[in-house]
Amino acid sequence: MEKINIRGIEFDNVTLPEAVDMLTELAHGEKTCAVVTPNAEIVQKCIEDEDFAAIVRQADVILPDGVGVIKAARILGTPLKSPVPGVEVGEALVGRSGVDDLPVFLLGGKPGVAEAAAEKLREKYQDAKIVGTNHGYFTKSGEENDAVVEKINESGAAILFVCLGVPAQEKWMAENRDRLATVRVMLGLGGSLDVYSGTLKRAPAFFRKLGLEWLYRLIRQPKRIGRMMKLPKFYFGTKKYKKQIDRQK
Repeated sequence: MEKINIRGIEFDNVTLPEAVDMLTELAHGEKTCAVVTPNAEIVQKCIEDEDFAAIVRQADVILPDGVGVIKAARILGTPLKSPVPGVEVGEALVGRSGVDDLPVFLLGGKPGVAEAAAEKLREKYQDAKIVGTNHGYFTKSGEENDAVVEKINESGAAILFVCLGVPAQEKWMAENRDRLATVRVMLGLGGSLDVYSGTLKRAPAFFRKLGLEWLYRLIRQPKRIGRMMKLPKFYFGTKKYKKQIDRQK
């Protein structure tokens, strides 16, 4: 797939259906692939934290989650096809898991959330092949982590949703990918399990269509204001970055 560089991060230039097809194919492969879904906030974090950026760049697939990344691509004159929201990619993979014989394991969220997400997804997709769940409140090293890895391996999962939040999920995938026996695609999907379980309501289509999902989240969770400040920083920083590039030509 074509790669588009957005502020140092190489995004796969795919549509949502293309991404799902690609990940389905990788899930039938022979190696464990890491998938990350950075939005504008996460790309800004990469700009500010080179150690985290290095972990993100190690991923086999990088999908543009959110309109902010798409706008940045346009500013830079290297447009991406479309946003590819991780929460939608995950649900599409669950929807295909039965037909494509790709068992899925859900990891993350508060105790009970992953189980509730599995129940809701099974109600929506009756042939969904969800083979295991585990909450995300475990020590990410030592015996507790070993037990979680063993549980995933014993499940026979080919696809693993890692919903531990940024940057914990990216670090966990980088540190444990070589220990996963049957997993072929692991995806860092942030709060997706909260959405699937109904614990967290996703922004209505109206907000998403206008690229205002961030505003809906801020209205619902005012404490996110500190994180949201990274969005204008990323936007105006990208404009400045573009001018610097143009001057060097």
